[in-house]
Amino acid sequence: MSRPVSDRIMTMRLPLSKDKFSTIISVYAPTMTNPDENKKAFYNQLASVFSGIPRTDKLLLIGDFNARIGRDNEKWPLIMGKHGIGKCNSNGELLVALFCHIELILTNTMFKQKDQGKTTRMHPRSGHWHMIDFIIMRCRVKMDIHSTRAMRGANCWTDRQMLRSKVAFRIRQKHNRQGTSKPTKVNTAKVTTIGHRESFEQEMDSALAQWEEKESSTPDEEWAAL
Repeated sequence: MSRPVSDRIMTMRLPLSKDKFSTIISVYAPTMTNPDENKKAFYNQLASVFSGIPRTDKLLLIGDFNARIGRDNEKWPLIMGKHGIGKCNSNGELLVALFCHIELILTNTMFKQKDQGKTTRMHPRSGHWHMIDFIIMRCRVKMDIHSTRAMRGANCWTDRQMLRSKVAFRIRQKHNRQGTSKPTKVNTAKVTTIGHRESFEQEMDSALAQWEEKESSTPDEEWAAL
């Protein structure tokens, strides 16, 4: 089920199993030339979308963020891997500031590869390639993602390179416990009183005496009798 949030944000919720879902958020963030109030409004709206997504959903946030995050893994160790590129700009600071509060990781920076596998757009004036498109997941399920890379040579009729991720969602199945009985709980607190303790000792002595008087049998039979 897809839901348009605004002209820059759209969500889609897909079933993975009977009670497990994946939420995909597609975004197109304001460019550097947009007023600061437009950028802040976009990220505030994106944060509001996050707050409405169940924590049990597998989350994929994908899109053009028009943001450079750089390579400073020491500054943002929880949301950025060790394989960033370039320098961070003001849009990138807005991006990582939001993600550090909601525990998301930029999967583009998780995998060691050549720069051409990281960057998605060439600046028209400088000719430099930049990483400004991202595929983002929750930090706690980052093992679900196997790779994220730019696909050079894909003809998409755009100035961007296609960005592709390989994901294998791990879904825990509920165990069916039908037909199993719960173990009997023993009230050990009773032996703290003298009366119950003496009664228990007498019953145990009597039961063990009767058991020892029986003829020898197999270990399984002895264990069952005990």
